Amino acid sequence: MIFDILTIFPEAFESFLKSSIIGRAITAGKIKVRLHDIREFSTDKHKKVDDVPFGGGAGMLMMCQPLFDAIEHVKKLEKDDAPVIFMTPSNKNFDQKMAERFSEQKKYSRVILLCGNYEGIDQRVRDALVDEEISVGNFVLTGGELPAQIFIDAVARLLPGVIGKEESHQEESFSEKLGRKNLEYPQYTRPAKFREMEVPEVLISGHHANIELWRTQNCKKQD
Repeated sequence: MIFDILTIFPEAFESFLKSSIIGRAITAGKIKVRLHDIREFSTDKHKKVDDVPFGGGAGMLMMCQPLFDAIEHVKKLEKDDAPVIFMTPSNKNFDQKMAERFSEQKKYSRVILLCGNYEGIDQRVRDALVDEEISVGNFVLTGGELPAQIFIDAVARLLPGVIGKEESHQEESFSEKLGRKNLEYPQYTRPAKFREMEVPEVLISGHHANIELWRTQNCKKQD
């Protein structure tokens, strides 16, 4: 799967794309992430991408010209119908069900993530070019870069070969496909006793049926 990211801060992704599972997935060719600097598409001699909003108000808005040109350029990089997703603090919240939907490669071989900044983007961009608006929560961030990273992480880890042990998905929290509505059960590792705190005896008993029953009974409920 290809993730095309449009941002004015491409450097914000440097560590994210080199670290941990995402970094290994890129190196192994399981996913491809391409960064596109919106400023490079500005026709302003100072590479300006924002201006004051009509009607007044605090802050600045990202302008039509750089965004239209950047999005249209990226859409033409592949012969597909990749959706343009705008990371925004409004509209529907991103969840596991949505991550699973976007991980279906037969439907989505590529997604284009638009990272807004300042007070947002010109409404005409949203009306003409954005296919879906996604929020990572009911709070405001300084830009869409962190939400874009969350989106990539949640979707990429569901793709074949990205996580080494495929059984890791078999007990996925919130999985719509697996019918999971609860959070994870408590988990422990060695040593069995640490500072007078002991692992529940059933977990070291080797009795798989009892272990499964304990895990079911101790699953935290979703609010």
